[in-house]
Amino acid sequence: MFCLTSSPRSIGRMETLIPTINRLQEVFLTVGAEVIQLPQIVVVGSQSSGKSSVLESLVGRDFLPRGTGIVTRRPLVLQLVNVAPLQERQKIENGVKAEEWGTFLHCKNQIFADFQEIHREIEAETERNLGDNKGISPEPIYLKIFSPKVLNLTLVDLPGITKVPVGDQPEDIEAQVQEMILSFISNPNSLILSVSPANSDLATSDALKLAREVDTDGRRTLLVVTKLDLMDAGTDALEVLLGRVIPVRLGIIGVVNRSQHDINTQKSLPDSTRDEQAFLQRHYPSLASRSGSRYLAKTLSRLLMHHIRDCLPQLKTRVTTLSSQYQARLNDYGQPVEDYSATLLQIVTKFASDYCNTIEGTARYIQTSELCGGARICYIFHETFGRTLQSIDPLGGLSELDILTAIRNATGPRPALFVPEVSFELLVKRQIKRLEEPSMRCVELVHEELQRIIQHCSSYSTQELLRFPKLHDSIVEVVTGLLRKRLPVTNEMVHHLVSIELAYINTKHPDFTDAGQVSASVNSQQAEALDGGKCWKNEKVAEERVPAAGFGSPSKGRSINLLDAAVTVSRKLSAKEQRDCEIIQRLIKCYFLIVRKSIQDSVPKAVMHFLVNFVKEHLQSELVGKLYKQSLLQELLIESQDTAQQRTEVAQMLEALQKANNIISEIRETHLW
Repeated sequence: MFCLTSSPRSIGRMETLIPTINRLQEVFLTVGAEVIQLPQIVVVGSQSSGKSSVLESLVGRDFLPRGTGIVTRRPLVLQLVNVAPLQERQKIENGVKAEEWGTFLHCKNQIFADFQEIHREIEAETERNLGDNKGISPEPIYLKIFSPKVLNLTLVDLPGITKVPVGDQPEDIEAQVQEMILSFISNPNSLILSVSPANSDLATSDALKLAREVDTDGRRTLLVVTKLDLMDAGTDALEVLLGRVIPVRLGIIGVVNRSQHDINTQKSLPDSTRDEQAFLQRHYPSLASRSGSRYLAKTLSRLLMHHIRDCLPQLKTRVTTLSSQYQARLNDYGQPVEDYSATLLQIVTKFASDYCNTIEGTARYIQTSELCGGARICYIFHETFGRTLQSIDPLGGLSELDILTAIRNATGPRPALFVPEVSFELLVKRQIKRLEEPSMRCVELVHEELQRIIQHCSSYSTQELLRFPKLHDSIVEVVTGLLRKRLPVTNEMVHHLVSIELAYINTKHPDFTDAGQVSASVNSQQAEALDGGKCWKNEKVAEERVPAAGFGSPSKGRSINLLDAAVTVSRKLSAKEQRDCEIIQRLIKCYFLIVRKSIQDSVPKAVMHFLVNFVKEHLQSELVGKLYKQSLLQELLIESQDTAQQRTEVAQMLEALQKANNIISEIRETHLW
């Protein structure tokens, strides 16, 4: 059996804890807060287990609805407040002119001095919410009872556990009731008052079973055994009450309920309490002092006070932490707009600053999952664009046949003694033209990234902007328009960069190898490969074996005879042709690498100047010029309904948390020990 011992002085100080929790409960009820789990006693039991009789014995008055089936269809949060007798209160203040009375949260400023009216109001409020059916609702009814005969307590009466739907009850009524009960007793700061009748087997008690699911070690569970007077003749509940059948850590208390006959004859609760004590003295003399409704009330009050004492430090920490969090959320929502001009300028300036900072890499919110902003642009320039250019083969798509055809076309009807320069320019321009497509694609990728930065800034950097959907959409539209306007300019500049390289082939470039040196190098290599004068002899013999009109004709690879019949040509290149082809290839490769290096350097510079830097420099002025107009201010700064509602809810919650913090702070440290 659980036993609590404290000094009278300590108990006197701790008695203020339950009223403190009641005040906290009232504070959080105004905002419907479920983030704070307050200490309370949750009453759990099956239908007809005697829950209502236990609660009424704690109050000392009849006030709960009775009947068959599920009578309690909504949670009843019952706060018992001990007050001085009416005569003493009248000497001090002009308050309520009643010895005992009750108040409901949903009936503000209305006093219920007649407990039959409380009974009727509970039924009426239940029907207002649920109608005439037998369904249940998790929305609580809050009742506070003031009386000099009660001890300070906070209890929650829940619907009785049922197995079979009755009447128009839903088919899943059992699951609904269990889900509701578990939602209350899962609160680690709650105590579980499990009610089970003595004339049933405790091993099959649904109330104890549910309590064990959330309180496996039994630290929060107290068992009340009801209907001790209804056990079969020759049996008693002594073994159960001593904890030898099912041990319960907080204890087991037996009570005697009023019978239906007592209720019908309107037997008073004081008389029932006297009869209960007489029954306990006769049948359980050794446990009479630790059983009965009076002992149950004192035990519950002491348990709740000690439980509150243990939970209070953690509760204070929780309230302080939530206050900081809700204050930060309220700051994010901002205050209602008073100065439209200043607000718009502030938001526009902040957005432009965040946009530029994202490009520069100095933004407050930096992503860690992927590259964005300036880092992404750098990656496009040096990885995507740079590697693409490096992968382009200087001689790609250019065969030896193309080179020799160009050489012959450049010489006209006369055989060439030297490699014509025109053929080199023609072929190298063809290769340089291949650099334009990746250059234009580079501009496109940077433009796409600048578009993505808009969403990044809207979602992460400028929280206040999300308050005003129209302003947000307008800013996105203006920035998108600015980017769209600069894109053709940048594309044209990049196109000009390639056109500039095509306009003049600078064979005097310092890094370009002289054609004479290339020719000498090729001749030297061929001389080493051939035996002296046999080179030209073999070349002449080879040329004699090939028809003169066979190469470079309109039909490549074919020779035209006098009868216009196509004859397939299959031969090896002569040494001179090989030499000319290799000279052109080397010259093209050398010059192409020079141009590629120039394009790889100049395209990123052009993109930065004509697109990125231009947008950075003109973004704020563009936004101000398009949006800062008196006719648009109020329209742009209309808050979304969700934002206004959320700010109101957060402000109310913050106010409740601040009140709760003040209430907890009123408890001196000495009250806790």
